[in-house]
Amino acid sequence: MEKAITEFFQARKEAWLKKNLKASMDEEAIKATEKECEEAFAPENWLPNAAKRAGQISIATHPCTFSHPSARKNKNGYVSSIIANSAQADDGYLRSGNVAVEADALGNAAALDVYKFLMLIMADGKTLLSHIQADSELAVELLNIQSEPYDVLKTGFLAMVESQSYNITSAKIKQVYFPVDDGYHQLSLLTASGMVFELRRRIDTLRFSDETKAARTSKRDEQWHESGYKQLNNITTIGYGGTKPQNISVFNNQNGGKAHLLLSIHPALKKRDIQFPRVDFFSQSITPFYCKNIFYALHALFIKYKNNWEIREERFDYHQEVIDRIIEAMFAVRSVSCEQYNPDTSQLSQTQKIWLCEDYKELREAGDDWLDDIIKDVAVFIFHGYEKVIGKEAVKFGDGELRHITQQVTKAKEGLR
Repeated sequence: MEKAITEFFQARKEAWLKKNLKASMDEEAIKATEKECEEAFAPENWLPNAAKRAGQISIATHPCTFSHPSARKNKNGYVSSIIANSAQADDGYLRSGNVAVEADALGNAAALDVYKFLMLIMADGKTLLSHIQADSELAVELLNIQSEPYDVLKTGFLAMVESQSYNITSAKIKQVYFPVDDGYHQLSLLTASGMVFELRRRIDTLRFSDETKAARTSKRDEQWHESGYKQLNNITTIGYGGTKPQNISVFNNQNGGKAHLLLSIHPALKKRDIQFPRVDFFSQSITPFYCKNIFYALHALFIKYKNNWEIREERFDYHQEVIDRIIEAMFAVRSVSCEQYNPDTSQLSQTQKIWLCEDYKELREAGDDWLDDIIKDVAVFIFHGYEKVIGKEAVKFGDGELRHITQQVTKAKEGLR
């Protein structure tokens, strides 16, 4: 008999004896219990019983019970098991067929031992169920017992994977009926449990394997480790089945009803407090209303004093405050130019590119020709900015005031360089 099958029966015997042997038993009772165990798990007795119970378990790649624990049975009978046989393709999708996972099973928890028996891996790498389906020499030898004919045992075991001639569904599966032509296409959004728990296995390996533990210890002790370790953040654990995970599926029961979910939301966008201008610095990076408190103070000065000689020095200070605000905005924009400036989409004038972009730093430092245009732009910003903020009540000035502002900006041109 195959080693895997021998080990299976030996483990079942040990578990049965551990449950039924009592410390108070005398030697005769112990021998009787051990004899009962041998008879119960002798192939002649266990195989016919297992074949009859195999139909209580259904192999499924997408168990319906993950959608609703009570979805398996209704007035029409048991919901048809879904066994997806999708072909593998290099299409880049994480889907059935592209991930090699075992099929799950659902049904009576009392028959899970039969499922484990049929899923045993033989020496050739195939499951015992596959051998029975193929009538292999191993299967014929195993099921050739006196108490039951081979065909009866085979039919009983294959009931675990056989589908009905008609399909039964359940409203609890929450199906979607999608309109197609003159009818509907029924979509059953079922859980690929094999993939769900393969994900958990891989995550647990990354987090709790011996190699990871050794790497974490090395980090804690500030020692070098050859491979290091990986860390997954923001993992959510979801539970299926509550206190009875065995009612959902075999895989769910083996994992205690717990599966892991990776974070699946859009990446957090970094808020940009500073935006590099795409068209014009004086309309996108700084506007007259950014300096409105200065312009309001300047307007109050004009209303209070009529004599230009009395207000000249204070007016000079307010103009300088606006220039300082522009210089602050200039340095802020320059600080993000390497990250945000895109030469393919930028509509900035050549002068403003030299003024604001770090890529043009050499040109900026090579001469002052470009700076004349910036001085004019700053002067116009102050001149018209006052009128825009104050509105109809603004004091109307002529070209003389604009020339005065331009002279003041020219004196501060080193700060604009």
